[in-house]
Amino acid sequence: MSAKIIDGNKIADEIRGEIKKEVESLKSQNNITPGLAAVLVGDNPASQVYVRMKRKACKEMGIFSEEYNLPANTKEEELLELINKLNKSTQINGILVQLPLPEQINEVKILNSVLPEKDVDGFHPINVGKILLGDPLFLPCTPFGVQQMLLRSGYDPKGKHVVIVGRSNIVGKPLAAILMQKKEGADATVTICHSRTKDISKHTREAEILIAAIGRAKAITADMVSKGVVVIDVGVNRVDDPTSEKGYRLVGDVDFDEVSKVAEAISPVPGGVGPMTITMLLNNTVKAAKIQNNL
Repeated sequence: MSAKIIDGNKIADEIRGEIKKEVESLKSQNNITPGLAAVLVGDNPASQVYVRMKRKACKEMGIFSEEYNLPANTKEEELLELINKLNKSTQINGILVQLPLPEQINEVKILNSVLPEKDVDGFHPINVGKILLGDPLFLPCTPFGVQQMLLRSGYDPKGKHVVIVGRSNIVGKPLAAILMQKKEGADATVTICHSRTKDISKHTREAEILIAAIGRAKAITADMVSKGVVVIDVGVNRVDDPTSEKGYRLVGDVDFDEVSKVAEAISPVPGGVGPMTITMLLNNTVKAAKIQNNL
């Protein structure tokens, strides 16, 4: 029997409906319009797509949106100056600095310059620390999206053994910190595997919930999982496909066709975690507007 599909598009639509109502309420009752600024340096195609999707989603939700497209040769001081201006703006509640940044710009310095209360990506060290302490201001968008996918599909991590493959600062580490907390939607036993783990299969076969976030196409195969596992595939990889108009197609870190024959439930790529990331960014922007207006 084939696995149940954890449909990120469907769950994202459900959450966006909730966000839209909240935005309408903030406008009508408090005269507040949440605002998000996206800063893009250079012309990375993937970043441009993400920012375009974010713009469209903001419009649909009724969130005010500004974009700053800076040339690839922008100096670090210029970018810091812009962020300082956005930090002071009362119209902007959330600031998104699109990564990666060109090599002449210190990524850490830039992320640290965003005010923690406007850091809707959850990357500022203060926000990272608050996540670990179980008192988050904002949860990072992709890990937050993964947690919501599990909960809204009926797969509460509470008491479950969750194995995360990947230890990035964007997904693996914060997701582990979120799911291990002593609170609703968490309370999991968490194992993290990475490129230096001696026998990844040993750990992945013990998983009740498996989250793949390593950035390698079809790295998780059917023999690496146990029957009845719930799989969330965070990976997005381009593989050559001459039959496609673009010459490539997107696949996840999981061998979907084979693993779906063994798993109880699985998220697809595309149409899984992707739509959730932007949705949780909008969710955090609305939360930021409420925090900054003492609501």
